[in-house]
Amino acid sequence: MNRSSPNFVFILADDLGYADLGCYGARHATPHLDHMAAQGLRFTDGYANSALCSPSRFALITGRYQYRLRGGAEEPLPPSARGKPALGLPPAHPTLPSLLRGAGYATALAGKWHLGYPPHFGPLKSGYSEFFGALGGGIDYFSHRDGAGVLDLYDGEAPAAHAGYVTDLITDRAADFIARQQGSGAPFLLSVHYTAPHWPWETRADEAESGRIGNELFHFDGGSLETYRTMVHHMDEGIGRLFGALAATGADENTLVVFTSDNGGERYSDTWPFTGRKMDLLEGGIRVPLVARWPAYIPAGSVTGQVAATMDWMPTMLACAGVAPDPQHPPDGIDLRPVLESSATVVPRDMYWRMKHRDQRALRAGRWKYLSMDGHDYLFNLADDPQERANFARRDAARLARMRADYEVWEMTMPGVPEDAYVGTGTTPALLARAST
Repeated sequence: MNRSSPNFVFILADDLGYADLGCYGARHATPHLDHMAAQGLRFTDGYANSALCSPSRFALITGRYQYRLRGGAEEPLPPSARGKPALGLPPAHPTLPSLLRGAGYATALAGKWHLGYPPHFGPLKSGYSEFFGALGGGIDYFSHRDGAGVLDLYDGEAPAAHAGYVTDLITDRAADFIARQQGSGAPFLLSVHYTAPHWPWETRADEAESGRIGNELFHFDGGSLETYRTMVHHMDEGIGRLFGALAATGADENTLVVFTSDNGGERYSDTWPFTGRKMDLLEGGIRVPLVARWPAYIPAGSVTGQVAATMDWMPTMLACAGVAPDPQHPPDGIDLRPVLESSATVVPRDMYWRMKHRDQRALRAGRWKYLSMDGHDYLFNLADDPQERANFARRDAARLARMRADYEVWEMTMPGVPEDAYVGTGTTPALLARAST
């Protein structure tokens, strides 16, 4: 194995809006993430593979459109998926951590999994050697219980009775993992998947609020803009600690660190200049902050308009490590190394999305976007109209027809979505991901 192989730290926020960081125009500073952008590459056109959490995570770990999993993996896995053998990421499916571990990498996940529950599924069955965090979609920051009232904080596959604010607990475990790699001689992949700033709206000072709401994690009667911003600051502070740990162990120079969000923002987030939020295929639901830093490779202070997606980081990291993807599961994501090396490089590509919710589908091709929602078709010029206000569907009917046809050709390459895969969970419909084909 090549001992010069880079380390990887992939940091994923939960429900973070496009303009929730200072480097993306926030009215408040996020000093550590802003510094990361100043030292690396900031994407203006970074996208999540979905406007919801589980689907983006399926795409991230497999490097493929989440729709390729039987049933589509297009909606979040609900707590009722616990213990069900058909609802999750099949352990036999190749993943970023499994392929890197096979090449000698140490692998760990600190934070949110949300791709299926033990005994049938879990991080340790899909390539991670270590896991500390939550298996489901959302937990209270102090009680660590999910919406069903079940403790959902694990160390490996055993429940973890750790007291503390979960954002800090995730940071603690991630920093500890980095420290333990010093002198090992092996490169590492560390996934740090924060639950912040996902509801419930709780800062370090809000333990009393945690007791008041109990298991009502949607927290419709609480939170504030200031609370939300403080939650983002807590996460930013933790990320600063991770950079400190990399520097202290000498791993800083040859570590690719990526930061992004699993989907667009919700409720208190800022998605300016876009419209739409989580659950929408409008830009505010899928355009997210995306920053990469690798001092040995990426020029500092770079900005790119490259269209990049969650699923791109699996093939990119495999290529950086000199590891081939599984030939039976070729990535749909692209290798972003040319863009990392030179922000002036733009790799042409189209991006596709679909969602059962509101019967949505979308195609981004260059500056143009085709969107269908609730049975209505739209055509937007994102370069001139990022807010998606001017509908060119009638004005440029020929382009709309071409893009709609392109979308339909792409969709024919994906498995269909069975109607019986959908169930109601709380306030949103959910598609239960089934076993891989």
